[in-house]
Amino acid sequence: MSSNKKHSKIRNTGILFELLTRQITVDVLNNNKKAQAANILKEFFNKKTQLGREYELYKVLTTENYKSENKANHLVDAVVDARKKLKETSLKREKYNLIKEIKKNYDVTDFFMARIPNYKVNASIFKLFNSNLNESPAQKTENRFTIVEHITRKTISNKKKEKAITEGYKKQEKDLRLLAYGILVEKFNKKYSSLSKEQKTLLREYINNISNTNSLKEFIESETVKVKSKLQSFLPSVDDKVTKIKLNEAVNQADTLMKGRIVEDKQVVTLMRYYQLVKELKNVKNG
Repeated sequence: MSSNKKHSKIRNTGILFELLTRQITVDVLNNNKKAQAANILKEFFNKKTQLGREYELYKVLTTENYKSENKANHLVDAVVDARKKLKETSLKREKYNLIKEIKKNYDVTDFFMARIPNYKVNASIFKLFNSNLNESPAQKTENRFTIVEHITRKTISNKKKEKAITEGYKKQEKDLRLLAYGILVEKFNKKYSSLSKEQKTLLREYINNISNTNSLKEFIESETVKVKSKLQSFLPSVDDKVTKIKLNEAVNQADTLMKGRIVEDKQVVTLMRYYQLVKELKNVKNG
């Protein structure tokens, strides 16, 4: 892939992962049983795939935080070196098949409409990973400084940038010889702005542990015990017989969330509803 081409959102591994995780959130909240985003993520972004390995490199550059610019630059160099070791042919094939699966299961226009908070950083990582000998020192410097600024959370002065660009031009001939990687779509935010802290945490755990079923299962089991205890605490204050019977049923049904070796989407949806029930009971009690 030539760096002379403009940044492609549809080929950016970091952005593709972000869009898929957001789609999973939408699918879970809409209780879409036919949704494939979770399965697509599991298939293409795991430790055995080149896409999964490249995403880990994007993740390092977008999540690490160093105070020192020197350390940040060393990190960028190490990540770029690791990126060079990926199998380019396999990576391109996996990315092609991934985009094909997304197009098959979702409306591409809607899918890629989401606003990405770290878009500029992800774009710079994409360009840095796909740079070639013909790219200007100015562009290379701009990409690197965008990433370093993000890692250090500090703005680099224009004077430093100009100096780096000048040094880049000086080394260009030598380089030619030596050289032969955190919110939802706006309308989604509006629609689900009333989610409780617990509901948001559950969705975050579900997304972050999509391929780590043991960790997700442990989290859901722990949260189920807490929710069950909260529901039981409301029983003494409920006077209506019908409501008390239904609340007792809900308490007894909570144990089903902890059954099975694999966490299913319906368990996540059910726990979301339990959180909502707790929230409503609190409102009634305080009302």
